Amino acid sequence: MTKTASTTDTTDVPGFIGSGEPPFTARPLHELVAEQAERAPHAPAVTCDGQTLTYQQLITRAQGLAERLRAAGLAQEDVVGVLMPRSPELIVALLAVLIAGGAYLGLEPDDPPGRRESLLKDADVAMVIVDDALRDRVPDGITTVSEDAAAPRPTTGPTVPPLPGHPDRLAYVSYTSGSTGEPKGVAVPHRAVDRLVRGADWMEVRSEDVFFHIAPVAFDASTLEIWAALANGCRLVVFPQVAITLEQVAETVRTEGVTVLLLTTGLFHQMAGSRLDAFAGVRHVLTGGDVASPSHVGRLLAAYPQLVFTNGYGPTENTTYTTCWTSSTLAAGQSVPIGHPISGTRVAVLDGSLRPVPMGECGELYAAGAGLSRCYLHRPAATAERFVPDPFATEPGARMYRTGDLVRWTPDGTLEFVGRADEQVKVQGYRAEPRAVEVELEHMAGVRHAVVLPQADPAGGTRLLAYVVPTDPDPGNAIGLGRQLRLDLREKLPTYLVPWAILIRSELPLNRNGKVDRRALPTATRVPRNVGNEFVAPLTTVQLRLSELWGELLGVEPIGIEDDFFDLGGHSLLATELLVAVQREFGVDVPAQTLFFSPTVAEFATALVEQLEEQPR
Repeated sequence: MTKTASTTDTTDVPGFIGSGEPPFTARPLHELVAEQAERAPHAPAVTCDGQTLTYQQLITRAQGLAERLRAAGLAQEDVVGVLMPRSPELIVALLAVLIAGGAYLGLEPDDPPGRRESLLKDADVAMVIVDDALRDRVPDGITTVSEDAAAPRPTTGPTVPPLPGHPDRLAYVSYTSGSTGEPKGVAVPHRAVDRLVRGADWMEVRSEDVFFHIAPVAFDASTLEIWAALANGCRLVVFPQVAITLEQVAETVRTEGVTVLLLTTGLFHQMAGSRLDAFAGVRHVLTGGDVASPSHVGRLLAAYPQLVFTNGYGPTENTTYTTCWTSSTLAAGQSVPIGHPISGTRVAVLDGSLRPVPMGECGELYAAGAGLSRCYLHRPAATAERFVPDPFATEPGARMYRTGDLVRWTPDGTLEFVGRADEQVKVQGYRAEPRAVEVELEHMAGVRHAVVLPQADPAGGTRLLAYVVPTDPDPGNAIGLGRQLRLDLREKLPTYLVPWAILIRSELPLNRNGKVDRRALPTATRVPRNVGNEFVAPLTTVQLRLSELWGELLGVEPIGIEDDFFDLGGHSLLATELLVAVQREFGVDVPAQTLFFSPTVAEFATALVEQLEEQPR
């Protein structure tokens, strides 16, 4: 079976392919969920770690919280922060904000305080729905509200009637990094999400489907995970707020009977590479966020020929997916296409003069239609730069979005991704701009100039490598400065934006125009250890071999037995690589939790030796 999105152009507009409007009248998301509650009130809506909310329970709790939000002063289209771990309560909070007429801003509990405060200020947030355990992470002066099922509905003060829903009302704000170093809030209306999750021509949704929510709510993959399930009366399985390990993901997918599984590209590659059994009961697998590997896709489809696979492409500014390639087959040697525009979306491949390029030639992808976000919040200049007038449209005031991505049409009529027109890259599934990290570095004491480049990491993804010219070029202080800068960045940036290493250089190479020649900067496969604790040499054979394995994987030397895997630059995908290497080296399967709870070489070695001694002889 092969299924791809329709390529029918219903607009007769030159240069664009696809339909700009979905084949139904747009609706607000919360009204769609309420209809499902009326249709099947006792059907399971949200499941997490043994807890289940029916559709009636979900809508009742969300309506109660919405009344409390309105009574606390929430006005139409106010942006409400949501600072909660993955849980049924998180879903209740998101739905409540929409019912109350506001727009939600997902906040990550693990973000540095400086970034969280910056986002709240930029979005002009006056109210945050917060888990009680996270209340101290909300800045002073902002009203906090908890999602408490037992909380009474307001009984005093004037009754505030619910606002009538409208598909053009703001639904959420999602922040993406900007080349100026300041994050930009993408303002997404209900209409754009509705066009993504309802009546899709690239995905069949069945009422008995079980969707999986694992993406951070601040990341727009969660838009599809959550609202495709709830708007269509399906069950949403929320991955518990525990460390994301391949074995835990596989176990949850199997035990909960997930049938529609969206995994960001990096996580999909890891699952398809080492936990192929997890897909046994899945009907439809989706990925997106980076370039999909043909070998991993081919391996999945060969193992499960009845499975449907979607490779989705799309910037946050056009609401999760812009184009999709959906199929059950991938020809040998074929790259994984990004497909065709999904329903409600038009795309064009244009040159620098906004002229359509011939088939096979590379051009920049532009998107238009119902999926477009409204703007960058409070940034009219940035909005005007990327959301430009649509010269092909027949209706006045129409816009199209410059994606900054280079693509080409293939002879079979699908789109092939070529690369970025700017310097934006994907790091651990997140869109990142190295320039944003450069700006942060250049604001720090002791830094005269900084350049940040992407490079491949051992897990097959991308990591950032920074080069810094110090104000005091003392070579004896180079390692200490690089280490301190990494520590300082961890207080300001999300983990995925902190460079794997910061290399100190007395000068940077220049090209003939006097600009930094980034291509002349050396790559690095090994860097000096960059953690603050004292180096302690390995004492046993197991410790020595583990330190060697860590060094080979992380590209850091030397590794001491008190060094923390994650402090050295490790993350969940690299952790999987390490555990595979340990199994190969020592012949024992070590649970992923062991590394998370015993992250130093010494601790891990102790746990490994205990497990080796327990094996039958």
